[in-house]
Amino acid sequence: MTPVLNKALPDFEAAATSGTRFTPHTHLGKAVVLYFYPKDNTPGCTTEAMQFRDHYRDFVKAGAVVVGVSRDNLVSHEKFKANLELPFELIADTEEKLCHMFGVVKNKIMYGKKVKGIERSTFLIDAEGVLRAEWRGIKVAGHVEEVLKAVKALKKAA
Repeated sequence: MTPVLNKALPDFEAAATSGTRFTPHTHLGKAVVLYFYPKDNTPGCTTEAMQFRDHYRDFVKAGAVVVGVSRDNLVSHEKFKANLELPFELIADTEEKLCHMFGVVKNKIMYGKKVKGIERSTFLIDAEGVLRAEWRGIKVAGHVEEVLKAVKALKKAA
C-alpha cells in the first residue's frame, strides 16, 4: 500500500544498520525524515548523506530522526556509515519492498541503457506516524536545508 499525504503510514518492518529493525512505530513521538537514495559510495549519495550528517544535530533539536534507505545490503551500509561517520541508521531495502511502497523505483537511462533505479526522494513523517511532506526527484544542493525547515515548521504546528 502506497503512503498517502496526511494519512498514517502503512505498517512495515525493515532491517537497518546497527542490528536495528525499523517500523513506523519505532519512532512514534518524533518526526522521521526517511530519505531514499540510489547507491552507497556514489558522488551524489555521499554528498547527500554528509549533508544530513552535518545537519543531524539540528534535526534532533527539532525533534526528528533521520533514516536513509537504499537497495544496498547491510554490509555495504555499515561501511558507508562508518566511512562517513553517519550518526543515523540506514535501511537495507535489498528486495525493494520500501522502494516500491513509496513509489521511488523509476526507469532511468544510464550510459544509453534503460535501467531500473531509485529516484532520490525524501518523506517527512510526523510524531504520530502520519506522512506530512514528500520531495521527489530532488537535487542534492539545498535539499537538506529545505527538509530541516519543514521539520521545524512541523514542530511549531504541533
